[in-house]
Parts: sequence; C-alpha cells; structure tokens
Amino acid sequence: MADGRKDPRGGDDFDWLYQGGRKGGRGQEPPESDATRVLPTFDRDEPPRRRRDDARRQEGREEPQRIAPTPGAPPKTRRKRRFRARWLLLVPLAWLLFLVGVPVYAWNSVSQVDAEPGGERPADQPGTTYLVVGSDGRAGLAGERTDTIMLLHTGDGPNLLLSIPRDSIVEVPGHGTTKINAAFAFGGPKLMVQTVEGATGIRIDHYVEMGFTGLVQLVDAVGGIEICPESAIDDPMAELKISKGCQEVDGKTALGYARSRKSQQLGDIDRARHQREVVSSIGSEIVSWQTVVNPLRYWRVVNAGAETVTVSEGTGPISAGRFAYAMTRVDGKSGLTCTVPIADLAVNWDQERADQLFSLIAEDRTAEVGKDLCLPTGMRQ
Repeated sequence: MADGRKDPRGGDDFDWLYQGGRKGGRGQEPPESDATRVLPTFDRDEPPRRRRDDARRQEGREEPQRIAPTPGAPPKTRRKRRFRARWLLLVPLAWLLFLVGVPVYAWNSVSQVDAEPGGERPADQPGTTYLVVGSDGRAGLAGERTDTIMLLHTGDGPNLLLSIPRDSIVEVPGHGTTKINAAFAFGGPKLMVQTVEGATGIRIDHYVEMGFTGLVQLVDAVGGIEICPESAIDDPMAELKISKGCQEVDGKTALGYARSRKSQQLGDIDRARHQREVVSSIGSEIVSWQTVVNPLRYWRVVNAGAETVTVSEGTGPISAGRFAYAMTRVDGKSGLTCTVPIADLAVNWDQERADQLFSLIAEDRTAEVGKDLCLPTGMRQ
C-alpha cells in the first residue's frame, strides 16, 4: 500500500475497515458513502409504536396509514347484511298488514240489520248456524219475498248448507199457514228468523242477507267460475243460453244460471241447486292462492264481498269471516249440500226425514247425516 498500512489478515488493503467491507472488491467504489448517518429523534414519553412511525417518516420510509376500526363498530359487509335482512323482514310484515287491513277497511261498507226475534226461541245449541236469505232481483229485498233461503251450519262435523224451498208451506207467526218466503215481506228479518226457527227447531245464531246481483262482482273479481249444467239451458227471462257440461263463465252468465227456473225441470228446486253450485264455485276461487298473492284481486274480492252482504247486529268481522270461509267448504269431501227433504214437487216436506235432518243439525251431528237425508233435490229417486 502507498501509505504503508498493512492488512491484519495478511493483505495491504485496509479498505475493509475504512470503506465498509470488501464487498465491492479491490479498486471498486463502495456501494454507499461513509457519510455521517443522522439518527431520528423522538420524545421518550411517546409510545414505542409512535416512535417507530416517527422514525420511518424521518427516514423517508413512511408506511401507508392504517385506519383502525371504531371500537364496537361492525364491518361494512356485516352492516349491509343486517340492512338487507331488515328489508326482507319488512316485506312479509307489510304484506300481512295488507291482508288484515283490507278486510278491516271493507267491513265499514257492510250493512247491519236488527234480526233478533222476540218471543220464545230454541235454546242455545252446539255449533254455529247462519240463516242466509237473498234475492236474485235487482231491487234487493226491501218489501219483497225472498228468492233464496239457506241454512249454513258449522261445528265439529262437516259444514252443511241446506236449501229451504221458498214455496215451502209453514206456519208464519201471526199470519197463519203460508209460503215460507212470505215471512220476510210480512215482518222482515225478525219474522224470517222466527219462522225458520219455528219450522225447524234450529236456533239461528247469525243472519246474513245476500243480493245475488252482487255475485256478479264477486265472479268477475276472481276472473270467472266453473259451472256444470246437466243439460243445455235456454232461458230468455234469465238472459241465459248455455250448453251442457262444465264451462267457465263470467259474472253475468253465473247470475243467469242462479236465477233460471222457468226452463228447469224441477223449477225452484233446480234453481236452489244452481245457487249452491255458484256459491260453492265462487268460494273455491276466493280461497285459491291467486287471491292471496295478487293484491288487486284480493282488494276486489274482499270489497265486492262486503258490498254484497248485510248481517245481523252483533255479527262482527270475525263471525263474518268464518261464515265466508265456511261457504267455501260446503261441497265435496269438505262439506254437505242438501235440500230440505220433500215428498213431492208441490214442496210438501217429507216431515219424518226432515225432522231427522233438523235434529242432527241442532245437535251438531252433521257427520251422521246420510245420503238418504242429504239430497240435492230433497226428493228420493
């Protein structure tokens, strides 16, 4: 070496001591200068983590700032999930409120009438019996005779819908022996209830007055119903002309089918059977899933039904709802549809069989009603 310094490891080069090592080899410039290194300064009272951060910033090696989550705050993804879950819960809740709210709103349009008769009445009986009366005329029932008289009984056994022929000869209190439908014209709902109770021995719990012209709205609200006439019908008075067999019909045709009697072999007996068929078919459509999932159809059905009926005072929305539901379950396996047992087409009752049927209804034993007592026309074949 020019300055005479010896390498203690046997060489003459002390670059390993003064130049930071021999990584670059002899005669090569070191990778870094031997400039004095400025150490970072910090406050001794600062936390160690903050000291390290300050040191990195002063050396130009600052790391991206990390934002710590607020203590107790959930991650964004979890918050979004909770927000969506709340909306998913609100949808069925809103739909449930709609399903309940519409009948409550429609109930305001239901008329009520005093139908509680005076005098002696049958004692309370098991089950619930509704007296359903109606007219197929456009003027309603005011001052008229009823065209339709039915009893609907619900209880432990199957529902039973019983037609009482309007020309049945019975005792009308205060008016002697006459046709049963005259009771309404003589004394309105009160006398009608009293007459039916006296003739059958069945206590009436609720009175329901139905205008069959209102059924047009119900039929159209559900998009039509199916009827199955056993023969072709051409009845100009009922504005009806249909072929034999099952077919879909609108409200106007369904009303004509329920009104037709002049062209029927059994007259009013067949008409009563057609009316039960129409009511049952409407009921089947009302309780279908389409009514529940279609808000417009549900709105129309509930409001049309409310405008169609008048109920007795004391009949609340729950009882009315049970009546409406029971009327949808009076056909096939779910119920029975009958006519009062009669002996002839003059509508003289077969009193023995009629009394047997009335007793079973009064005792809520409809499960024991046999085919001999429950016939579509009331007459034995």
